[in-house]
This record gives sequence, C-alpha cells and structure tokens, in this order.
Amino acid sequence: MTTAEARPEREQQLNFAVHCGFAVLITASLVRFVFRHGPDENTLVLVLAGLLCGVYVTAVRSPGPARTVATWVLVGVWTMLVVLAPSFAWCAFAVFFVCRSGVPARQAAAATAVTALSTAAGLFKLSDFTDVAALLGPLAAGLVLTLVYERLEGALARQAALNDELRAAQAQAVAAERAAGTMAERERVAREIHDTVTQGLASTVLLLEAADRRDGLSAEVRQATEQLRLNLAETRGLVHELATADAPEEPLETALATAVRKHVAHMRVAVVGQPRDLPAEVRHALLRIAQSAAANVEQHAQAQTASVTLGFLPGSVTLDIYDDGLGFVPDATAGHTREGGYGLRAMRQRVEQLGGTFAVESAPGEGTVIGVEIPLYRSGSGESEAKGGQR
Repeated sequence: MTTAEARPEREQQLNFAVHCGFAVLITASLVRFVFRHGPDENTLVLVLAGLLCGVYVTAVRSPGPARTVATWVLVGVWTMLVVLAPSFAWCAFAVFFVCRSGVPARQAAAATAVTALSTAAGLFKLSDFTDVAALLGPLAAGLVLTLVYERLEGALARQAALNDELRAAQAQAVAAERAAGTMAERERVAREIHDTVTQGLASTVLLLEAADRRDGLSAEVRQATEQLRLNLAETRGLVHELATADAPEEPLETALATAVRKHVAHMRVAVVGQPRDLPAEVRHALLRIAQSAAANVEQHAQAQTASVTLGFLPGSVTLDIYDDGLGFVPDATAGHTREGGYGLRAMRQRVEQLGGTFAVESAPGEGTVIGVEIPLYRSGSGESEAKGGQR
C-alpha cells in the first residue's frame, strides 16, 4: 500500500474513533444530566442534545460548502448546550476535531476558539464562578490541541511532498534507465551494421574499383559500382544516426534535400505551412520514403523535372513527390516480383504503420505523383488510398 493510499485509511480510522467517542460522551453526559436535574430542567437540554447529534451527523457527512455551514451550526448549538448544561463539556474534544476538518483553515482557529470559550464558560459556571482552573483549563487545552494539530498537519504535508518528490525521482530514474538501455541497443545495432553490411559494401566497392583499373568494366557494372558507393554512404549515415541518437537534428527540409539529391541532383524541395518538430518515427519514415521515391525517379522515370513538397497541417504532415517522367500503370505493378515492386510497397507499409494514407497517381507518359499524409495524433491505423509496385 502506498503512502497516498495509507493516509486516507488512517484518517478514516481516526474519524471513526472520534465519532465513537462523541457517541459515548454525549450518552454519558446526557445520563449524568438527567439523573442530577429535575424534569422541568430536562426539556430544553434534551432538545439541544438531540439537535446537536443531528447537526453533528450532518456536519461529518456533508460535502464542500454545506459541511462548513453545518460545522458552524454545530458550534452554535454546542455553545448553547454547554453553557446551559456544563455536564456536556467532555464532548468538546469531538467537536474540536470536527471543527478542524469541517471548515477552511482560516476559520478553523475561530471555530476552535469559540468551542474552547464555550467549554470554559460552562465549567466556570458549574463551579459557581469560583474555580479559575475550570476557566483557564479549557482555554489552555484548546490552545495546545490547536498547536499539536497544526504541527501534525504540517508534518503530514511535508511527508506528502517528500513522497511526491520521491515518486518523481523514481520515475526519472526509470526513464533514464530506459533511455540508457535504448541508446545501448542502438549502439549495438550500429556496431553490427558497421561490422557486417558496411564492411561488406566497402569491400565490394574496393574489389570492383580494382577490377575496373585492371581490366576495365562495362558501363552497367560501373553504374552498379556507383550505386553500391551510394548505398555505402547511406549505410554509414544510418550507423551514425543510430550511434548519435541524442545529437541535434538538422531541419527536415534540409535532410530531405540531402537525401533526394543523392539520386536526382536537380530535385526541388519546397515547404508549405509552419515547420515544427516531428516524432522521430515520422521524420524517419518521411526521409526514407522521399529517398526511395527519388531512387525510382533516377532509375525509371527519365524525368526532366522532379520536386518534393513537405506540408505541415494542424494535425498531420504531408509529403508529395512529383516527376514528369515516363509514368506507369500502378495496378500493373502492384505485386512484388523479381523485376521490382518492393519500393512502393515498402513506402505504403511505412505510412500505414504510422496510421497514415498513401496514394500513387500515374499513367504512361503523364508522370507520377506520390502522396503521403501521416497524422500527428493517431486514432487508429490508416488505410492506403492506393496501392502500387516499384517503378
């Protein structure tokens, strides 16, 4: 059980003890008064005692402002009762606790003072106004109880604050440990990629370059070598991103321009709307989609012009890639075959995993437009608006 849960339980136990004490004291006081006074004196006191019990129940059960009003009525009835019948003075302890919990802090001192003065007046009257101790005793007891209660409330408040700070520190420690674990895993993956894929690509490029210098290679093989060199650079960039996850990132439009111009040097990049920070997974998906689309333009489109438009909408981000190249029939390349088809399929999967929509508009001789929209506040998985294969 947490401290926050234990405190209300302790308060309930204390309140139950106070209520039981009030019931016992009011009964004992009532019996004592009835046996010591005649019937002609009992009527008003019995009425006030019954009214006191009813108001007491109302005060401890009423919520909010109604409880404050009921508590002040309780103090008023108690004042009349204890002045008329000092035998009920022992009930002051229960009334004191109800006053401390039933009215705002600024009014609690006043309610406690009225309770102490009423008790002192009743006991002083009982002594025929001769016993100074009966007058001062309730006042001193009220003062001591008030100081102790306020000290206790202060200690509980400080303990609650310390518990909140402890929970916040524990949450920060857990978050830091999780972040450290994530970073360690990213570094491990980066090392694995560097030691396998990156090294393999580098070795392949070196071997092809050596073969070209020795025997000469065909134009196609040289083109493949250049493509491998680009893939090597991209893989090294990916390794760097994984190993430096906390490093400041360049603006997305700059990263997009760098990514697409590795494939299409003249590709234009435009931004619509007010740029803002995006979730890491959204930023990564947009970069990879733009990069893959630019690679398609380079390999298949034979385009004269090509452009990328990044749009920031109130609840989503969009990416449109256009080229005026050869175009194709999207439905004809919907499947993944040996000849191709994986590029657009991978783009669509990236978008759908983020709850977005993916569309391809193209026709032979009319160029191609790839449209992406990813919501920034996900409400469910989006459905793609169009499906296509690799061009």
